[in-house]
Amino acid sequence: MRSNERPRRAIRITGLITVALLGFLFWVIYGKTPAPAAANWIGHLPTVNASLNGLAASLLLMGFAAIKAGRKGLHMAMMIAATLASVTFLAGYILHHYYYGDTPFTASGLIRPLYFFILISHILLSMALVPLVLLTLYFALSGRFVSHKGIARWTFPIWMYVSVTGILVYLILNTFNGR
Repeated sequence: MRSNERPRRAIRITGLITVALLGFLFWVIYGKTPAPAAANWIGHLPTVNASLNGLAASLLLMGFAAIKAGRKGLHMAMMIAATLASVTFLAGYILHHYYYGDTPFTASGLIRPLYFFILISHILLSMALVPLVLLTLYFALSGRFVSHKGIARWTFPIWMYVSVTGILVYLILNTFNGR
């Protein structure tokens, strides 16, 4: 395989993974009836997931600082750890929605449009984040550092936004929902 075909193949595979994952998530959240008899600990997953978003954001910031300081090994470790935190979040998110379905937002007043702005931007950017993270990792792990740096300029701020707004969505739901 020629070297210029590898990135194209990676992009196609990334696209397929993204479409499959987003389709599965849409089905879990909106297309299926929540599963019965969830274990008690599943009800705690939103708190765990918000913590994982906070951990991912912290690791991203440390990874960013590490690369700016020229510490490539530390940067790689932080970015892999951030990826693992985000993947663990995604698994918990899927598991929670599998058992509980969607969580309606019942609050009214000024918080309602603010919440939906944060939520919608969070959802749209998280959908874009999947292929961005996969390609950023691919370029780094395949030694294509120019391409890695180019896409990471987009991936990092979007990933930070998605991680931080994930925490905000959790906090707003727990503070204002049902009032």
